[in-house]
Amino acid sequence: MARAVAGSRALLIEVRLVAPLYHASGPWPPAPFRLFQALVAGAYGGRWAGEPSGYKDQAFRWLEELAPPWISAPAARDGRAITYYVPNNSIDAVGGDPARVPEIRVPKSVRPRHILNEPSILYAWRFAEGEGQAATIVELADRLHTLGTGVDAASARAELCDWTRAEERIAAHPGTCVTPSLGGAGRAADPPCPVPGSLRSLQRQYADGVAQFTKVPRGRSTVTVLTRPQKPIFRTVAYDRPATLRLFELRRTGAGPARWPVEDAVALVEKTRDAAARLLALRLPDRAALVERFLIGRGAEAADKVGRIRLIPLPSIGMTFTDPAIRRLLLAIPADCPLPADEVAAVFPGLDLPLSDGSDDLHLAEAADWRMVRHYGVAVAGKLPDAPAQAWSTVTPAALPLDRSGGRDSGADRLAVEVQAAQAVRAALRQAGITAKPTSIRVQREGWGRRHVHADSFARSPRFPARRLWHVAITFAEPVSGPIVIGDGRYLGLGLMAPGPAQVRLAPPDADALRFRIRPHEIALRSGDAYALTDALRRALMSLARTSDGGVHPMFSGHDEGPGPARSGRHAHVYLSAEDADGDGHLDHLAVIAPWRVDRSWQPDAEQRADFARITAGLARVTAGPLGVLSLAPPELMPMDTARTWTCATGYRMTRHAKGPRGEAAIREDVALECARRGLPTPKTVEVVVAGKAETAPITITLTFQAPVRGPILLGRDAHRGGGRFRGVGRA
Repeated sequence: MARAVAGSRALLIEVRLVAPLYHASGPWPPAPFRLFQALVAGAYGGRWAGEPSGYKDQAFRWLEELAPPWISAPAARDGRAITYYVPNNSIDAVGGDPARVPEIRVPKSVRPRHILNEPSILYAWRFAEGEGQAATIVELADRLHTLGTGVDAASARAELCDWTRAEERIAAHPGTCVTPSLGGAGRAADPPCPVPGSLRSLQRQYADGVAQFTKVPRGRSTVTVLTRPQKPIFRTVAYDRPATLRLFELRRTGAGPARWPVEDAVALVEKTRDAAARLLALRLPDRAALVERFLIGRGAEAADKVGRIRLIPLPSIGMTFTDPAIRRLLLAIPADCPLPADEVAAVFPGLDLPLSDGSDDLHLAEAADWRMVRHYGVAVAGKLPDAPAQAWSTVTPAALPLDRSGGRDSGADRLAVEVQAAQAVRAALRQAGITAKPTSIRVQREGWGRRHVHADSFARSPRFPARRLWHVAITFAEPVSGPIVIGDGRYLGLGLMAPGPAQVRLAPPDADALRFRIRPHEIALRSGDAYALTDALRRALMSLARTSDGGVHPMFSGHDEGPGPARSGRHAHVYLSAEDADGDGHLDHLAVIAPWRVDRSWQPDAEQRADFARITAGLARVTAGPLGVLSLAPPELMPMDTARTWTCATGYRMTRHAKGPRGEAAIREDVALECARRGLPTPKTVEVVVAGKAETAPITITLTFQAPVRGPILLGRDAHRGGGRFRGVGRA
């Protein structure tokens, strides 16, 4: 049977637990496959074991064909672990003979979940065909008796309705709705869902369990042997559990938008949180204790973290000289919060905030413009698409459980402290629920942006002393979406991160030779503008490659510390070029090539590769003086030739003046030295064509190698500016 397409009808099954406890392991809410198992157990077991099963089989095979259901469930928190001592299951070690199993008991830990509201869970399947099978499921749902372990007694009630009615029921249900993600495929930890064949696998598992003990002859006697039942068939599905987001602006009565100093972020959150908590407690008097725990955090335990409401002050960022004051507050209500999201959000519009001078003319207003949220990597349904990034850095410093000395430390001491801080950052990521693996972590006291505030300015004794505040930069192994807030002050506005320091868009993975298409431009870019464009490109990259001490990364500046050029003995800075890819006589692409791709005599380390990817990924525009501001498309991998014969695409310029006349012999010698410096094989032949006798006359070189060579090849004095760029002739 083909999978049913989405339709206008809905199968609703509401499961109600007898007690507000749930003992089974696995994700919350209970997975669709667990409900499927419970329905099958109730339909076929007990006093219904002997009745005809054909109509039931048909109904459950129809159900396992449907797409995963929507689920609405109340919030739940993990309780304390309880240890039971049970017989050790070591029968495999004795050949499956139960008589030979020693009476050994082993500890088994069980951590029940406490359901914080009404213990009712709603499942909604959408379907187009199969009204008769759906009606059978409605009838069989009355037989459900447990959901989870044997102690999780439950009952179920099902109904059929239009999907519009189902959405109304879900909206009115006292729980949070989670829906299957568009990708569908899940990880091992995601909820299992039934698939075609699930019913048959459960029936086979039951049959195997009934016959798992069999007697087999052994010598003059018989022994009982255990055969393990086969495992059921299902698939895991990723479910979206998005937080409810609301954005508010700071405003003064009759005076328009207001600003709040970024270094006072903690005070702003505390004032807003306390004022909102007072109003919410009045609106929900029967849930005042939950307001204390999940909004203020008073009395909250570790299990409550997934449901804690967050108020995130958003400093203004996005441009180099933007004033980083706070003008907006982002309210994030997790899906696991036991407080109704609509009730929580309703207390913030118009909320008056008392100031330190006693005045209360500052209040919150719903924000219509969500563009600032985009700078923090946040996706908002219907407003902003997903914008994940790999590189992130703090805008407000993170409070880490690590003290740094206030005196002058040696370099070794500082390194040791920074290593400990990196370990603390990893712990902070786990506590914030971020599972992506960091590939690099950097910490410092100074902000990462030009206008970012020093970490010490956020100090608030005794809770957030200056010695515990750090600005953090993290690169993840995979793109991550915001908001990301880490550290001990993450509920008070500290540890807020944004994509960067300069990265918003991602380069292709493992890319070290990139090409950027120049978007349509009002000024014609001709071949004579190539060097002007590469000089402008170098300046743009240097602006992205700023280090924390105000310098520029040597890979992009070509300089070590001080004004002189780098003297590493190798060409360890990037190669740039402007290209006419379509051959129409106009430059249409800019290329950035990592130094190790051209100079094959050395290999970079992981940090150098990461730095190249991070900095080039932030390249979006180039200011080229009279040529205007060039807007660049996202980077793509640069195509590479592999050939035996290579000829100049741009003119070759000798690396030094010849001692004698600039003849072909001197040029061949210079080219041979350049090939040796770049780690290239010695050319078999070097053909030289000089277009004129002047010292500056263009030189065209054609190289032939003994074996095919893979590009890129850039040689000569202007190689880092796109001069001496070769293209392959023919195929390898």
